[in-house]
Amino acid sequence: MQKKIVIGTRGSKLALWQAEWVKSEIEKRHPGIEVSLEKIKTTGDKILDVPLAKVGGKGLFVKEIEEALLEGRVHLAVHSMKDVPTIFPDGLHLRCITHREDPRDALISRGNVKLSGLPKGARIGTSSLRRQAQLLRIRPDFDILQLRGNLDTRLKKLDNGGFDAIILAGAGVKRLGWQDRITELLSPEISLPAIGQGALGIETRTGDEHINGLVAFFDDPETSCAVRAERALLKRLEGGCQVPIAAYGALEGDTLRLTGLVASTDGKTVVKDAVSGPKDRAEALGVELAERLLKMGAYDILKDLYEVKPPGGA
Repeated sequence: MQKKIVIGTRGSKLALWQAEWVKSEIEKRHPGIEVSLEKIKTTGDKILDVPLAKVGGKGLFVKEIEEALLEGRVHLAVHSMKDVPTIFPDGLHLRCITHREDPRDALISRGNVKLSGLPKGARIGTSSLRRQAQLLRIRPDFDILQLRGNLDTRLKKLDNGGFDAIILAGAGVKRLGWQDRITELLSPEISLPAIGQGALGIETRTGDEHINGLVAFFDDPETSCAVRAERALLKRLEGGCQVPIAAYGALEGDTLRLTGLVASTDGKTVVKDAVSGPKDRAEALGVELAERLLKMGAYDILKDLYEVKPPGGA
């Protein structure tokens, strides 16, 4: 039995917190196994002066970690689910999706001013076209400014007066113990979350039975069902993690309700709909909702951003 396991992770404070949590859970569940972390710098970490959407968007925060997995330098990788592309290199797969933290977006403002109280022309920092579009939909007067970097870097930029408010994933802020900085958690009606937001993904080699068995306990059936539906929608829309696409799945008993949204980056055109159905049809529901959104106008929005198959062309 393998006694030493290496986890591949990004080097940010949040990524390390997430990988350390996985490490401690493995060591608790499997005493006698020694787990270490290997920090890997990804393309997304290296390019900080360009908006993510212009860099490419797909796989920016996982590519180098996946290479380490394929080369056998690490045994598993821990990712924020919202960064994970829908297509994996041959030989790798998404083994587990962990229990979801709060999926909502968090507003953090100077003076603790809520969204509705922010002044006209307020400077809002975010790197996400999804957040930008939804904010401009309700407040076209906002001045949306690019904000890249780790969570602590973003908070410093806010504190130094560069912005009136910033939007971050609430889950990351809470994981680092900074929940007292949150001014307001935005409801999904105001800001529908990113696909998989709040959950972690554990990626492994498909043929590594030992590691796949070792980490199986991390998979949360309810979160996994919802996130796989969201990811099926994203895959049909052929979007990366930075395009203005949002989806959120929630289970009520055996019924899954999935809400999806595609928006123009200026927030002037928003296409939104929802479907419900049995949880064992999660991925089919994701594709069904994607097709509906495409027919309702999402195709016209997305085809200007990248090549996407028209409705019915899946």
